[in-house]
Amino acid sequence: MKITLVGSKWFGSAAFAVVVEEGATILRVIVPADDDRLANAARAAGIDVYVPPNPKIIPAAAIPTGTDLIITAHSHARVSSEALTRSRRGGIGYHPSLLPRHRGIAAIEWTIKERDPVAGGSIYHLAERMDSGAIAAQEWCFVKKGESARELWERALAPMGLNLIRRVVRYAKEHDHLPAMPQDEQFATLAPLIEEPVAAN
Repeated sequence: MKITLVGSKWFGSAAFAVVVEEGATILRVIVPADDDRLANAARAAGIDVYVPPNPKIIPAAAIPTGTDLIITAHSHARVSSEALTRSRRGGIGYHPSLLPRHRGIAAIEWTIKERDPVAGGSIYHLAERMDSGAIAAQEWCFVKKGESARELWERALAPMGLNLIRRVVRYAKEHDHLPAMPQDEQFATLAPLIEEPVAAN
């Protein structure tokens, strides 16, 4: 199974390790910056690194021929429709919420802001609309009282994401397809960036 991995930072490099452990071949990693932690991990393993000209979008040219699946792991770039068509199985991403709840860049912050007693993670199919594709795998956890967004991420949602990526890669290898359960739009909520309040002068 041949993977193109789009990601960054610690979570991207941790997902890289998981995919390699599962015996998949990583053809290329796509990163927002040349000195990213994921880029360094890929170069150390002799794998091609690509930095897109526009950090907000992954073009078709970024996806190598022979890609079976695109995986995104801590990426804020949109994988274009043309890029998805270059992958035999399209693409999947990890989102740290129980989609369709908290679609957006600040899902964990909104989980805390809304005082949700339960949080979770979703592997979803990449689609034209942000975080709206069918669900391939999902898991949940309780939120501790007083827990911050960072604490929730580090304690539960990051490890959960890596386990879900492992599970879906393994499933795809064994069955040559991916599960796909459509999201129920009636439960969709948005999680835009939360602006910090400006202190009064």
